[in-house]
Amino acid sequence: MSLPREIALSPDQLEDMMLTTWNIRIATHGPGEHINLTPMWFGWAGNKVYMTARGQKVVNLRQNSNCTLLLDHNEKFPELMGIMMRATAKVLEDKATEDADPHLAEARVQMGAKYNGGHGEPPTDPPVPNNSTAKGSNRRWIVITPRKTVTWDNHKLDRIR
Repeated sequence: MSLPREIALSPDQLEDMMLTTWNIRIATHGPGEHINLTPMWFGWAGNKVYMTARGQKVVNLRQNSNCTLLLDHNEKFPELMGIMMRATAKVLEDKATEDADPHLAEARVQMGAKYNGGHGEPPTDPPVPNNSTAKGSNRRWIVITPRKTVTWDNHKLDRIR
């Protein structure tokens, strides 16, 4: 996907969207030729995406670590802003692997603050970090490293007209 550089997000815009947006969509390769597309809560630390997941996403990423992420703001075309990342995912299979990850602690704190009260309960003060950890056969942290990032800010379309 090639877009004019003039409409790309600035590094500050990208960082702001990654830190403040609640949902990112992740597309994984499912059984056969099926794509599994799911909105997920996420953290952004060390230029990587962190999410705690379970079920088919984890199974899919164990079999094929390639995935695509999409995050967007607004609905009307002239206002649309977005980030698409072609990426590689790593499933953190156990607590030792979680503890060895250099940015997971930061992602846990960030997600605790971002989603504080997001399940309908009252917010806590101070926010509690997301302390999820590997459970059962398919509940895991996933670390996603972008390989190719494409961004757009349609507010900037006047720059190329």
